[in-house]
Amino acid sequence: MIRFPAAVQSLRTVRLILTPLRVEDAAEMAGVLADPALYDVIGGSPPDAVTLRRRYKKLVVGRSRDGSQQWLNWVIRLRPGVGHEEDHPETPAVGTVQATVMAGGAAAEIAWIVGTAWQGRGYAGEAAAAMADLLRAAGVQLLVAHIHPRHAASQGVARRAGLTPTPELHDAEQRWASTSMPPGPP
Repeated sequence: MIRFPAAVQSLRTVRLILTPLRVEDAAEMAGVLADPALYDVIGGSPPDAVTLRRRYKKLVVGRSRDGSQQWLNWVIRLRPGVGHEEDHPETPAVGTVQATVMAGGAAAEIAWIVGTAWQGRGYAGEAAAAMADLLRAAGVQLLVAHIHPRHAASQGVARRAGLTPTPELHDAEQRWASTSMPPGPP
């Protein structure tokens, strides 16, 4: 398993703060993920706060029952003054990023989701790149994402995180994998 120092729990980029997922984030995230249009390409439907709370209780444990996977999950939040009133003390959530690190830490599957109200501003790409940089710095050698071929926005996020498409398809999604490209700036 990858061990991250306590100081790396939150990640900061120019416009974002990635905070470790908490069960208490469920109600806010239910609002972020509430637009049915968000699921047009990826499938599914908006989760309610109760469903997310149950899911988050499992995720915050940080690993699978058998220990073969380490789960890293962050809430993407806007830094003060970015996309909301500067005098507003809270940093609103706009989405999540996650990594499932396989045993041994050589490979990780990554994913992201940003609420429709915040899409088109580069937040997912900025957050995914920061997470990818952290994973690479910790020794993860291979990053993988599965993206629907019609999901151009997620393809752009994957490119920003240093992934390129492969010919491999799984459940109608294309496998994207890391390249030898060095990590970019956060």
